[in-house]
Amino acid sequence: MKDQIDKIINEAEQFAITTIDQLESYKIRFLVKKGLVNQLFIDFKDLASEEKKILGKELNVLKSRVEELYNNAEVELRSAQSVNKKINPLPGYYSELGSRHPISAIIDEMTSIFERLGFSISTGPEIEDDWHNFSALNFPYNHPARDMQDTFFVDDEIALRTHTSSVQVRLMEEGNLPIRSIMPGRVYRNEAISARSNCFFHQVEGLYIDKGVSFSDLKQTLYNFVQEFFGTNTRVRFRASYFPFTEPSAEMDIYLGLDTESDYRLTKGTGWLEILGCGMVDPNVLENCKIDTSLYSGFAFGLGVDRMAMLKFGVKDLRTFFNGDKRFLEQFSSL
Repeated sequence: MKDQIDKIINEAEQFAITTIDQLESYKIRFLVKKGLVNQLFIDFKDLASEEKKILGKELNVLKSRVEELYNNAEVELRSAQSVNKKINPLPGYYSELGSRHPISAIIDEMTSIFERLGFSISTGPEIEDDWHNFSALNFPYNHPARDMQDTFFVDDEIALRTHTSSVQVRLMEEGNLPIRSIMPGRVYRNEAISARSNCFFHQVEGLYIDKGVSFSDLKQTLYNFVQEFFGTNTRVRFRASYFPFTEPSAEMDIYLGLDTESDYRLTKGTGWLEILGCGMVDPNVLENCKIDTSLYSGFAFGLGVDRMAMLKFGVKDLRTFFNGDKRFLEQFSSL
């Protein structure tokens, strides 16, 4: 039996255990009820008393050693298995860094400028009722903007907002005067998609209502914005215009020049490009929102973010911003 004990210890120490399957094979070979070690203990019972005194201790050493080898191997394998679970076994891949969309970058820049001028930021729903989108803003029921050609109607009284002026109405209705706020957001109009227009676009509108507000306040606010956004040497002009919710109304142009063919096409040969509409808030709009026109006056303006982005980045086709071309968007990774 002494030879058998030595042989089993040697075999156990040489047994390769590098996987869970091999660990299980080791256990079956040596430690189960029908394994080699237990079989020796069965044979031990038939030995003479003198032999039991000699081999009993060595048999216990054998059992301890075999169990020790098993336990050590199990700990190592379980530990390695736990580490491997934390490691992605799939091949590595390169993950590219994203960036802000150029429209988002322009909105951030525009809002930052107006915040420095003392304006807060307000938002509102993109699906609006007739009152906030049209009626409160002095749109007569026969106004062309109510026509299906311009507006995406959900039903007779609900539509996708055609301007963020609806947020202005909600602010005025709250009655927390004075108001000095801008309203960035997406708007929708049922227009043909081209290089200069889309069925959805982005606006940053502004509203300032207080005692003694004048058109000169409006002009100075917009001068300051343009000088910060486009540069101090930017030439601007105001042209008389018409909007149902402002009176008097104007459009503001910046001078691009006629240096290139694209400038000529973009400005229709004038060198000037309209960037915003503005005016003094019509008293009817103030009264619709329960504001005392004998005490308060105000101005409003609206800028097209998409056109501002075209000017800022030299993009000639508005559709380029929204067609998902990765090559185009990668150019703005530093924004």
